[in-house]
Amino acid sequence: MKLIIQPDDGILPLLKAIRRARKTIDIVIFRFDRVELEKALEAAITRGVVVRALIAHTNRGGEKRLRKLEVALLEAGVTVARTADDLPRYHGKMMIVDRTLHVFGFNYTKLDIDKSRSFGVITRDHKLLKEACALFEADRTRQPYIPDNEALVVSPETSRPILTRFIKKARRQLLIYDAKVSDRLILRLLAERAKAGVEIRVIGKLGKGAAGVVARKLPDLRLHVRAIVRDGSAVFVGSQSLRKLELDGRREVGVIVKDAATVKKLQAVFEADWARTPEGKAAAASYTDKDRDKESVISGV
Repeated sequence: MKLIIQPDDGILPLLKAIRRARKTIDIVIFRFDRVELEKALEAAITRGVVVRALIAHTNRGGEKRLRKLEVALLEAGVTVARTADDLPRYHGKMMIVDRTLHVFGFNYTKLDIDKSRSFGVITRDHKLLKEACALFEADRTRQPYIPDNEALVVSPETSRPILTRFIKKARRQLLIYDAKVSDRLILRLLAERAKAGVEIRVIGKLGKGAAGVVARKLPDLRLHVRAIVRDGSAVFVGSQSLRKLELDGRREVGVIVKDAATVKKLQAVFEADWARTPEGKAAAASYTDKDRDKESVISGV
């Protein structure tokens, strides 16, 4: 299992995965403007790799690009399908290369990869892979998606119950990246966990009704990630915010993993980002000043 950290890791992990493909590539696209990835997919076709692309039927402000991408991929030999229009958005970001699953919080764009804080998870977990393949086939053929297990976090079918249970199990700490936590039931649940003594910190925006939860804005970087670290032992990474529409109305995809190295790395990134906020810098400066004062007293200066 591997964690992709953006913008630190950049586009290279995606290019490597596509270039190493031997048999199949299935890719789900919501936004896409990376020419390098397009050329890598074309090169995979020439190597004999079967490439299938599932492209969102719509996105805000970028439909012409999606249709242009469809034509370009079709001309290159990619099997292209378009999502149905039964949901407001098909917002998931996922790629299956041979027997490896990639779930991203970011789109295949310069803005998301080069200028935004986001994450992705690469895994060969059998249950996750099986469920992701079933989801891809259902959406590609415009058939109902029927979850076989809860390995994958999928909106609107399973996100709310899975993420509710994930949050309820917190005993010590929840570290949350989210552009806007606004779902009424989730806010109430966060307030309950905070009242029970769970430390809850959010990088992003927080709606009203979550007493005891502390939120800060991420400086310098655009925030385009949905992730939760629970008790230093499990993480959620996906495309769904803790908002009603993204939990109950749109197609969103995420994973929950307990790999120790992945959890530790994501937690470290959160703590570093938290420390970089204006409040974090102010606290650090105040602490340093107190240390200096204490040293002066001790040394008699």
